[in-house]
Amino acid sequence: MSGRLVVCALAVLIAAADFSVAQSYPTKPIRLISPFVPGGGASLVARIIGQELTEAWGEPIVVDNRGGAGGSIGTELTARAAPDGYTLVMATASTIVIRPLMDKVSYDPVRDFTPIAFTTTVPLVLVVHPSVAARSVKELIALARQREARLNFASSGEGTISHLAGELFKDSAGINMAHVPYKGGGQAIIDLMAGHVQTGFINILEALPQVKADRLLALAVTGARRSSAMPEVPTVAEAGIPGYEVIQWSGVLGPAGMLKPIVAKINGEIESILGRSKVRDRLAGDGAQPGGGSPERFGAFIKTEIDKWSKVIKQARIVIK
Repeated sequence: MSGRLVVCALAVLIAAADFSVAQSYPTKPIRLISPFVPGGGASLVARIIGQELTEAWGEPIVVDNRGGAGGSIGTELTARAAPDGYTLVMATASTIVIRPLMDKVSYDPVRDFTPIAFTTTVPLVLVVHPSVAARSVKELIALARQREARLNFASSGEGTISHLAGELFKDSAGINMAHVPYKGGGQAIIDLMAGHVQTGFINILEALPQVKADRLLALAVTGARRSSAMPEVPTVAEAGIPGYEVIQWSGVLGPAGMLKPIVAKINGEIESILGRSKVRDRLAGDGAQPGGGSPERFGAFIKTEIDKWSKVIKQARIVIK
């Protein structure tokens, strides 16, 4: 038998073995790490997906909350785990894109992970205090261009997605607004409602009750399309800044080197879960929209996000203090 035939035969045997492993997967509990404390958006999505996977496969999906260091602790645990499909992480823009761009972490967001499934997107909402003389994005931009206006915007902290959303807005609109960071979205909302800060990019889940109560005015959502939670509110792109898009997102990653048939099996099951009406309704109730797509598409999206936010961070000279 020629060398080429031997190589081909070995490749066929390896592929068959990999397929066999994937067919029997899973044979024991799977640990799905949520790299934040319980109660946050990533943890909620992890528990929804985990419950559905448990019912589908008959093996428990154990959601393991490992908060700390901006999500890098739990994310690192996954990067260092065996690539057998039994340790996964519910990654977010903060943990896999923004944190590695702004701080020293022990993992590479591309090299050390296998993209598996893009699970959800959640837009932010550009809100203003009712005292601000702007009822649209265009009016806010015009107001910011008046020297005496001295507008500021609140965020949930230095280097968070709400901070970067504001910096991208400033750069795209060609305006200046002072950044006022808080230790979390809750504190930012309180000062926004009190009028201590004028505007901000706030998680839709936190903003919705205050907008409905007329304590804050919603000018636009930051996603590519309108949110079902606020269908009357335009996107920032619709309202005057074409191409503007900022989303909080989540997705399942595994360690680098996972077998492709196992990745495909997990992706296929999560795709099925995201298509179920009960899951879509539950996500919509929290202002989230289902993701979806192939592992390759998810991996390409992560690389696009890294490129996008690295430019914003460099332009704004953002550092974690």
